[in-house]
Amino acid sequence: MPDDSPDEGRFLVEVGMQNLPFPIRAIARSDPQGQPTIANVSVMARIKRSFEARWIDTFIQVLHGERESIGVHRLRDHLPVFMDALRATSVSVEYAYPFFVAKSTPVSREECLVQYRCICAAKSLVAESQPRVALRMEIPCISTYPVSDAAQPGGLFGQLSVMDIEVVAHEDVFPEDLVELVDRHALAPVYSFLTPDDQVALIDRIHREKRTSVMIVDAIKSELARRRAISWYAVRSANFGMLHSYSTIIQTEKSAWVPFSSYDDGDT
Repeated sequence: MPDDSPDEGRFLVEVGMQNLPFPIRAIARSDPQGQPTIANVSVMARIKRSFEARWIDTFIQVLHGERESIGVHRLRDHLPVFMDALRATSVSVEYAYPFFVAKSTPVSREECLVQYRCICAAKSLVAESQPRVALRMEIPCISTYPVSDAAQPGGLFGQLSVMDIEVVAHEDVFPEDLVELVDRHALAPVYSFLTPDDQVALIDRIHREKRTSVMIVDAIKSELARRRAISWYAVRSANFGMLHSYSTIIQTEKSAWVPFSSYDDGDT
């Protein structure tokens, strides 16, 4: 069929845009109104050719009305709005944004704000009743360098590990929950500020305790598996050893054939 032939039923493969800076309120356990932040918004849509010239203006217009408290419930609610407004057969929306968590340092109990990278993404197809919504976070922590030796005086030493966690859930999962999950199992959390006393305490722990990235990933996976609201998860650890110019990767995810644990939400 020639390109200039009218065909209202013809669909483009996909149209989209990337990295539109936009103010949103990201869902937060610490703030019922959501944490104000700036997201880079990306969207891909499968639309009719006749709507091609107007789709981007329509998307931004809808975005202005649907930007509050970005989270699982809100994305599930407003994806149909995008679908209807764009007259699309599929829509994917992604919000990538910084999220700040207040932490107290281990000894001095000084409060500091630590920034984490979050991605909240959703995809909806006309043929599916429920869109898929996922929260992904990069959470740095300290793990034990795997070849360090506890038998030697001062033989244990640490490395930076970045836990990349993605969850698909039936209800909202707060970013603070994932940060606390990683911090609970890490050799040491990461802070934006430490007093001299805090530094001494953390260095002592790093040289005294052993907690490899494999151990941390396994503990995180076990807790996520106990959450009945989480239907799928993936945990990926990038480990930056001080003696290498590259990072090593450890990764696991929930397989479709693995049943839910007998634990309930109260056991986590």
